[in-house]
Amino acid sequence: MVTSVNPPPQPRISPPQLTDAWQQLGPPLPEGVRVRVLCAAYGDPRAAAEVVPLLTERQAAGLDPLPTEPAALAPELLRAHRREIRVLPDDTRLLLLLAAADQYPVATHAFLRAVAAAHLDTRALEAAEGAGIANATASGVVFRDAWTRIAAYESGTSADRRDVHRLLARVLHGDGETPRRSWHRGAGALGPSARLAAELGAAAHEARELGDHLLAGALGERAAALSPDPREQSRLLSRAAADAWHRGDGDRARALVASSDEGALGGMLALRSGNATEAFDGLLTAAVRHARAALGEGSVLNRSAEDQGPGSGPPDDPYPYPYGSRYPHPDSQSSYRVPNPALDVAVHLLARATEAAVYTGDLRRCREAATVSARLGIIPPGTLAGLAAAVEGRYEDARNLLKAAAGRCGPGGDPTLLIHSGIAALLLGDHSGAERATVRAAASARARGESVTVPQAMEFRAYADFWTGRPRAAETAAADALWQAYATGQDNGACHLQAALAMFAAVTGDGEVCRERAEAARTHARAHGLGLPAALALWALAFLDLSTGRFESAAARLRALAGFGPGHGHRAIRHLATPHYVEAAVRTGDTRVARAAHADYDRWATAVRSPDDLALSARCRALLAPGAEAVDHYRTALDLHAHGTRDFERARTELLFGSALRRLRHRTEARDRLHSALEAFETFGAPHCATQARAELRALGAPVTISLGTVDLTARLTAQQLMVARMAADGATNREIAVRLALSPRTIDHHLRGVFSRLGIRSRIELVRLLGEEGL
Repeated sequence: MVTSVNPPPQPRISPPQLTDAWQQLGPPLPEGVRVRVLCAAYGDPRAAAEVVPLLTERQAAGLDPLPTEPAALAPELLRAHRREIRVLPDDTRLLLLLAAADQYPVATHAFLRAVAAAHLDTRALEAAEGAGIANATASGVVFRDAWTRIAAYESGTSADRRDVHRLLARVLHGDGETPRRSWHRGAGALGPSARLAAELGAAAHEARELGDHLLAGALGERAAALSPDPREQSRLLSRAAADAWHRGDGDRARALVASSDEGALGGMLALRSGNATEAFDGLLTAAVRHARAALGEGSVLNRSAEDQGPGSGPPDDPYPYPYGSRYPHPDSQSSYRVPNPALDVAVHLLARATEAAVYTGDLRRCREAATVSARLGIIPPGTLAGLAAAVEGRYEDARNLLKAAAGRCGPGGDPTLLIHSGIAALLLGDHSGAERATVRAAASARARGESVTVPQAMEFRAYADFWTGRPRAAETAAADALWQAYATGQDNGACHLQAALAMFAAVTGDGEVCRERAEAARTHARAHGLGLPAALALWALAFLDLSTGRFESAAARLRALAGFGPGHGHRAIRHLATPHYVEAAVRTGDTRVARAAHADYDRWATAVRSPDDLALSARCRALLAPGAEAVDHYRTALDLHAHGTRDFERARTELLFGSALRRLRHRTEARDRLHSALEAFETFGAPHCATQARAELRALGAPVTISLGTVDLTARLTAQQLMVARMAADGATNREIAVRLALSPRTIDHHLRGVFSRLGIRSRIELVRLLGEEGL
């Protein structure tokens, strides 16, 4: 059982701090494990280098949680720091112990009050300053680094630690300080106490309500250590595990789940980092178990996940609720009359099971979740139910469900509910609505201390940014989200982001990055049963082929999407890729299957009535039409694009239309359309598509140089190229840039060559001058 008094908090480490440590870890470790090792080591290269040899084979592969106790992470470093501290005078060591206890594992801000209450002389800290161990400031003590602070705490005897915790507890008596006072009371306790465990449990609930999951988790773990009841210990550890998960400490959460008797939260963790198929089975089984418990209590079961209003859930539930169990939203209409914790948990688990089924691309499991939901009388969450209906081809039902889910985006709101609203809006073609929902989701998650939810919100925001013509913002958001997904132990989420970045790289012409990202995504997806990112990565490779004229390869990849089973492909991605498949099939003369694919896509576009989807359907119809018949379809497509938001696809429609007009010898309009497409591709940063437009203009005998006017030079760069250029101009080496962006040095070299080519320069000196002139 995990009963540590001092669980280390998830550190806030930024990539630039980790250059040396990253290099020392080396390439054998998976990327997610490397990031988590560095975070656990507080970015200290000595600690990071010490952790790696201590990992088991399964930990090094990312299959088991990493160690979370400081002594297990960097024992030699801690011993060295403790030796430094033990040679200091006794009164200096006491002050350092008091300061460390006030800061670790949670900040309680009581050091100065404790010093005053105990009449301690802070001049004793001068010895610590002289040794370079800590500095005294007006607000307290600042340690040299996190490991020195931990060593200062562990250098004290057990009796001394209990004494300083009791002292800190005595001075914490202000408004809102009850949870921190309870923490110190618990840390100062000598042995088991049911009364004190109950106090700590109540304090944990109070901290959790305030969004302080670090404090709540520390209180919960200490309560479990003090409780004499094994069943209560398990319950408290389950809640502490949920707190660890919320704050983004996936390794701590997994370790605590293994120490408790609760398997349902383990299914949630498996969904984010394990095998999605196994996660589905575990989550669905747990959902049925909790629902049957609710049935046994005689509750009304006509209940939806979106219907959870304020106070409907249990007062201190261990599960990371996604649907606002404590927060209202404007369209709640529930027939649920009797509060029932078991039912709330069942609804939540069923929602997550459906999510797992969607990630795998397993239609059978989607149907199984829907069947179980109906049998239990639980209405599935709208977005996931809409996705399942779309996968089954029930487009009218899907539209209605998704519209209802997209509308659940009022003030306040639960982060996951907002994310699902954003997903629904994306599927309906409402990219502006998707951006609003996902931006609010990330803000809400941060405000509630739910770091674990932020990467998912940023992922779907990136999709909205990208398709509406903001590729730099999209790539920046996705790259940041990738790092956060790895840091919080969500390797499956990172896999989705790798696939998304592969698609962005395909569109913006970074073939090497596209292939690197796609391979990383497909490798992880195959091992974890994730059909969605596997299909998205294959689509990215197909689009790269399509935009560079490798039409046979593009068509073959897109046809393969239809043949891949659960865990290796996804019908939704195959469906979304239909316009590109039709284009590739027409280029290769294979239109029979393309016509059938378009017919199904047109059904979706007609049901959803999104201008962009209808435009793409009209473009497919134009591609499949003979000769002059295509012209009217292209005009219809462009009229529809004018009411949509997918600027990149509008430019591709203009490119295809211009090419068709050229073949029909409508030279003037062809030239205008192709120039418009070329200008859009240049602005968007899509060089391969721009090359196609130039080739068509050359075939017309028309000039191919466009004037960028006042568009700044960096508009010619992709978001990734712009980040690399700025770092290089600041003096960072290729290896340092690779660390910051979680890419290989070879890829950074490729990016820099692309930057030099696009800006017409030959050296870093010219790059510094050029970006300086642009004020960047």
